[in-house]
Amino acid sequence: MSKAENLQTGHIGLNVTDLDRSLAFYREVFDFEVLGEGKEEGRRYAFLGRGSRLLVTLWQQSEGTFPAGLPGLHHLSFQVDTVEEVRATEAVLRTLGAEFAYDGVVPHGEGASSGGIFFTDPDGIRLEIYAPTGADAAAAPTTGAPTCGFF
Repeated sequence: MSKAENLQTGHIGLNVTDLDRSLAFYREVFDFEVLGEGKEEGRRYAFLGRGSRLLVTLWQQSEGTFPAGLPGLHHLSFQVDTVEEVRATEAVLRTLGAEFAYDGVVPHGEGASSGGIFFTDPDGIRLEIYAPTGADAAAAPTTGAPTCGFF
């Protein structure tokens, strides 16, 4: 058996409780396009991405709130080019009333220049948007551990 030389993450599939609400959130926050959609009752879904690249799928097939204390997805992270882009997204999230883990842009750890914002979607799924540099103006919120690990 040969190993794949160029292994990449494909897309992320998320279960949601209300497709319309989640679709509006992800399109507003991430500027995703709807690449495909299932509208049949009991089988609703949306394929989201940019251009022809599929990035996130939303599946309306759950109830309740994301259980962060159970094994499974820890958080979903997206990288952008600049900390200014992170701050622009933060402003959008604030107008939507999103819940943040920390106040504003924070570094990934003590002395790190990379960092971003940590927040939840309407179903409580933990998300991150970060830039590789520019977050070192703030203090790291977690001492002795990565910021993205314990929130």
